[in-house]
Amino acid sequence: MKKLFLMFTMLTVASTSVFAQMTKDQVVGEWIRAKAYTKAYLDAMPADGYAFKATPEVRTFAAQMLHLADANYFFLSTASGTPSSFGQKSIEKTVAQTKEETTKAVMDSYDYAINAIKGMTAEQMQDMVTAEGQKVTKGQLLAKAFEHQTHHRGQTTVYLRLKGVTPPGEMLF
Repeated sequence: MKKLFLMFTMLTVASTSVFAQMTKDQVVGEWIRAKAYTKAYLDAMPADGYAFKATPEVRTFAAQMLHLADANYFFLSTASGTPSSFGQKSIEKTVAQTKEETTKAVMDSYDYAINAIKGMTAEQMQDMVTAEGQKVTKGQLLAKAFEHQTHHRGQTTVYLRLKGVTPPGEMLF
């Protein structure tokens, strides 16, 4: 278990470091790709699966995706200084967990993220910011945001499989 944790930690540090060194256009391109990939997941789940929970202790499929959207707004508003249209409200707790409303809210969060990144300069990517008690560059924070949305989208693979749906194929490029 220690080896697995160490390997995961090393991969996280390496991916964060690489992501933080990308050009702004490359970062925007990755977010556009992630948006399309997430949309494929949202489209794959039937409407009646949005309220589905894999176990009683976990979020519904919709809540997983809305949590992803909440974090997109949090991380990107922190990094860019661009206020979120949702302010301090939780999307996960306020948006109806239907296929239509969830899809709209999640796609809107990606549009916000992409536009926020487009509005940042290369110099701003190197500025320091504090997020969740940690001082990081804004570029590193963008990498953490990307990691977070990837993590929660990945979790929904199990939800799709349990509903008998084949998840979308990988969209690495």
